[in-house]
Amino acid sequence: MVIPAAVRQALRAHSETEAPNEACGLLLLRDGIAERYVPGRNTAASPYRFELAFDDPEVWFLEDEGYELAVFHSHLSSLPRPSRTDVENIGLWDGKPYVIYSLARDELAAFRIEARRIEELPLS
Repeated sequence: MVIPAAVRQALRAHSETEAPNEACGLLLLRDGIAERYVPGRNTAASPYRFELAFDDPEVWFLEDEGYELAVFHSHLSSLPRPSRTDVENIGLWDGKPYVIYSLARDELAAFRIEARRIEELPLS
């Protein structure tokens, strides 16, 4: 997966804005390249978990336009690795790209969580 500098900056900026809670949203991918980031709302308003929501429900249908959706959220102080809470609450994101940004470490990582198994995805 490739996340260009402008998209990375958008992830960082949203994470900073939402602190002390986790930020969340969707990356829109084509051929493994993140074309843009759509910030969401964390309706859990929590520093430990997220519940992704959008004011515009059309965001959920962007797959119909040929995008692969990757869920994104931030961790405030921990490593950019899926937490136990992330794995237990994977829900509809099971098997899809899962991107985490560590605000404290300024690090980004990508994974696929499928059937509770975590696989790190190459990221550039």
